[in-house]
Amino acid sequence: MTVKASLQFECRDDVCITCADDAVPVRVIELIETDLARVDTGAGVEIVSVALVAAAVGDVLLVHAKEAIVKLEK
Repeated sequence: MTVKASLQFECRDDVCITCADDAVPVRVIELIETDLARVDTGAGVEIVSVALVAAAVGDVLLVHAKEAIVKLEK
């Protein structure tokens, strides 16, 4: 038996919940605790998770929903 699934997302508002969120670049200013970093967002300082990337002080990361998802090349 073959099951074929099709996912279709329909945007009804000004913001699509599946694709409208953007990752933002931030600079690591301090590594704190396990898998957390203090980062400069350009608009302030926030704490984000770096569990998915090998981050170091000075690195520029893309962050989405308080989670670093990739380290950008210097």
